[in-house]
Amino acid sequence: MTSSLSLTRNQAKQLLKTLNNPFHKFLSVFQTNASIPQPPKLCVESASLRHTPHLFEKSPQPDLAQCNGLLFDYSRNNNNKEALNLFLGIHSFGLPVDGSTLSCVLKVCGCLFNVIAGRQVHCQCLKLGLLEDVSVGTSLLDMYMKTENVEDGRRVFDHMGERNVVSWTSLLGGYAQNGMNEEVLELFLTMQMEGIKPNPYTFAAVLGALASEGMVEKGVQVHCLIVKLGFKTVTFVSNSLISMYLRSGMGKDARLVFDGMATKNAVTWNCMISGFVTNGLDFAALETFYDMRLAGVKFTQMTFIPLIKLCANRKELGFTRQLHCRVLKDGFNFDPKIKTALMVAYSKCSEINDAFKLFSTMHEAQNVVSWTAMISGHLQNGEIQEAVKLFCLMNKEGVKPNDFTYSTILTAQPAVSPFQIHAQAIKANYEKSPSVGTAILDAYVKLGNIEEAAKAFEQIDERDIVAWSAMLAGYAQIGDSEGATNIFMQLVKEGIKPNEFTFSSVINACASPTAPFEQGKQFHAWSIKSKLSDALCVCSALITMYAKRGNIDNAYQVFRRQQERDLTSWNSMISGYAQHGHAKKALEIFEEMRRENMEMDDITFIGVISACSHAGLVDEGERYFNVMIEKHRISPTMQLYSCMVDLYSRAGMLDKAMDIINMMPFPAGATVWRTLLAASRVHCHLELGKLAAEQLISLQPQDSAAYVLLSNIYAAAGNWHERRNVRKLMDQRKVKKEAGYSWIEVKNKTHSFLASDHSHPMSYQIYSKLDELKMRLKDMGYQPDTDHVLQDIADEDKETILSQHSERLAIAFGLIATPPRTALQIVKNLRVCGDCHTVIKLISLIEGRDIVVRDTNRFHHFKAGSCCCGDYW
Repeated sequence: MTSSLSLTRNQAKQLLKTLNNPFHKFLSVFQTNASIPQPPKLCVESASLRHTPHLFEKSPQPDLAQCNGLLFDYSRNNNNKEALNLFLGIHSFGLPVDGSTLSCVLKVCGCLFNVIAGRQVHCQCLKLGLLEDVSVGTSLLDMYMKTENVEDGRRVFDHMGERNVVSWTSLLGGYAQNGMNEEVLELFLTMQMEGIKPNPYTFAAVLGALASEGMVEKGVQVHCLIVKLGFKTVTFVSNSLISMYLRSGMGKDARLVFDGMATKNAVTWNCMISGFVTNGLDFAALETFYDMRLAGVKFTQMTFIPLIKLCANRKELGFTRQLHCRVLKDGFNFDPKIKTALMVAYSKCSEINDAFKLFSTMHEAQNVVSWTAMISGHLQNGEIQEAVKLFCLMNKEGVKPNDFTYSTILTAQPAVSPFQIHAQAIKANYEKSPSVGTAILDAYVKLGNIEEAAKAFEQIDERDIVAWSAMLAGYAQIGDSEGATNIFMQLVKEGIKPNEFTFSSVINACASPTAPFEQGKQFHAWSIKSKLSDALCVCSALITMYAKRGNIDNAYQVFRRQQERDLTSWNSMISGYAQHGHAKKALEIFEEMRRENMEMDDITFIGVISACSHAGLVDEGERYFNVMIEKHRISPTMQLYSCMVDLYSRAGMLDKAMDIINMMPFPAGATVWRTLLAASRVHCHLELGKLAAEQLISLQPQDSAAYVLLSNIYAAAGNWHERRNVRKLMDQRKVKKEAGYSWIEVKNKTHSFLASDHSHPMSYQIYSKLDELKMRLKDMGYQPDTDHVLQDIADEDKETILSQHSERLAIAFGLIATPPRTALQIVKNLRVCGDCHTVIKLISLIEGRDIVVRDTNRFHHFKAGSCCCGDYW
């Protein structure tokens, strides 16, 4: 007996020619093999399918029971296209249908996501008056929900004359599937108020919604109701409970449910393993996997995927290979999801060749997910060019990138242009996606193009906390505290809850010298209120912010309060003390770090050697440099060599500084030559200064510092002719000297001053205060050091110039604008001159003020007539 279920050729042709067939318009959407539907390949053998002869060939007028029986068999075996084609035949030949027929075909439409067919079946239900049938109404409701037509589904539900528990469950499940989780809980309560007793499927839908919404407290109440109604023994209900608890981070409660189950299936075990992996409970996941094997439960696809993900997270190559072998043994080696997971694991374990071999065997199964995983793997392993080649090949093969692909390839700078990828994303309509939009703005931020980053940010449809944090980080990178603050306030205004990364970014922006100091304190208080001040990234940002804003004591308090410290915290504290000239404290932190066996990097030693440099600890600096190379196996970077040059240069050991430059394995950069040039100016070494200036000008011809320092060296040597030549060269090359200015913050307002500035509204009072200080300084025996004025003018004029330096104007304003004994904090964009350094020491004694001055090199803490630098800077 034949097993063919298709229409005869003539009947099929007749069917396709039937113009008044209401399904004719959409037949092409789901037709199989055009005119002759092929016999289905059923997953489960069905007696009726094997033994029922074709209705239209063997029976001129098959009865309703035969039609429905065959239709149900197709639907049960997930042969939905064949089921819909069969219904077309039934309808075309005018065969009778009932509620069961329409309920079944509506289910099929939902599974096919074919709302057009579903609406036309809806019309048939109306025409035949079958909407009063509760099973038809429920199936119609379910179809609309599955095709994401929630409003239509709700209208069907509201117009149903009779509603049973299945109808309510379909509605609840539909809302849950469409992410409307708050409505699920409301409907669940309404359902009970109307006297409908929930069934196990109802609870499964509700628990899923509660887990997604994070309302675990309500979930616990639902759990109590499940126990009360006696459904705790239903396996899939217990599975839903386990899933809810694990998605809420309640592993112990999930374990209690699991241990109390009399019957566990593969879904139960997989749910536990996946949940443990998601919550970072790797040992518990492996233990559960071992117990599953002992229990004799057959592994499924979902058993392996979370375990392979675990291996990827831990970079556990050995276990990855073992799982791969088991995958082959259990016949899952052709599963594309498992192959992709294995590719990711091998990539993270730095076995990129093994990952690529797997990718190469996928052939037709290669999809956008596997391509993206392979591109990401190459990027993770530093093979940027290979990643870009794969991205190009992917486009050539006709595989369209998705949002994850664009987000991934945008990290391949500088091998790709953010402008080009941005254009592609716009063309593919992905630029408004949160993940792509955030990646685009981050790429622009890395280029320093904050304007384009802001435009990309504004284009994002639904900005999540990651997008907001990325935009904040962009403003922090360029030191725009005002822009960062505006973004933060906009974020709060739109009801987005800041996280630790948001606070970290905005606090970093407040570390800018131009940022209002109180602003950083306010964000610190806000982070405390939000219970995020103890987060690692927030603590590190606070340490950096307080250290850079001159309050090293507050930085240390934050450091000491940290329950857990990462490398960034230690490095921030060492660098902070180094900047403030507290070399001894910086080295104490470093030694404490060593005792705790913390891993160190080049940034650690930059801080340590800088601390030694600012304090003149040459021998200690040399020793730490050697320890770094010999014990910690850290190769010196350009910045580390620059620190060593600075160490010797400050100490006047210019020959040793040159030895370091000559032994470097790569050409010295601008920072190295600028350091040597500044030291040559301080120690009046003309020839070495000329060499350093020439090298620096060749590297950065538009940098005014090289010209100014060289002209100052000539001036200090009395060679005014050469000094004029350098200045003339600056004019020819249109290089402008950076004007020196200082600023002070008083009552949340920043006041800036240039040298000899008379533009401030309180200029008269400021200069009167300077005259008063001048008299008191003379009484203390102060004599201006006119050697710091490198101009060919009279000494009297030099004294006037010195007395009107920008930092002195800022200090004078601070003295008259703040109450007595108030500490003053000044920032200057250039190095403080030696004469001003002497004067500020005396002012701190005369006025009884603590004065902190931050220049381009470091912080100077003046108190009671002395400075923390010990006059060594």
